Amino acid sequence: MRIGVLWNKLADPKNIPRLFAFSLGIILIVGLIVPLALNPDQLYVRPDPQQQIDEGLPLAPYDRGGEPLKEAGDINPQYPENAAVLGMITGYMSPLAEWVSSISPYFGTSIYSSPGGLIDEILYYTRGFDTILESSILMMSFIIASWLSINYTMNRKNDSKEIKKDVARAVNDSAHLAREVKANDAKARSKQLRRDN
Repeated sequence: MRIGVLWNKLADPKNIPRLFAFSLGIILIVGLIVPLALNPDQLYVRPDPQQQIDEGLPLAPYDRGGEPLKEAGDINPQYPENAAVLGMITGYMSPLAEWVSSISPYFGTSIYSSPGGLIDEILYYTRGFDTILESSILMMSFIIASWLSINYTMNRKNDSKEIKKDVARAVNDSAHLAREVKANDAKARSKQLRRDN
């Protein structure tokens, strides 16, 4: 099989989520079979989540302290040499996020929480695999959203170009089917003639 054909099959939005789910399934099975333990050096250093909640911190359990661009937060980097100003934006939030965190003590655990700088700096500067998994899940969501957008929000059925393409495809398919029927009919007649003689 040529590499171009393989890439075209992988580019089909119907195939990509299946391949992604299959890959995650393999990783999950391997993770269940291979004995793995948490490495304490790989864990984020932070107080207990309940302690942060009891203190009334709206970013609990993600509060790392610090003040944007003034005081670095505590994020325990695994590779501190990769960023000289590591931890300087752990407290960064958009104005909307700051407003929501000021009226709710549960901002850090809400589904729409977006302590952008905090999450970005923790994931992208300190660990590697989180970034790969997070971006691949994001890619899947964009693929699924684009497929839904194309197939359910655009009026493709009444588009004259789409109709012409569908008609041309149907004509080609029917012509191909007619040729196959004709060829099979000729083979059947030749077999019958051999039997008769």
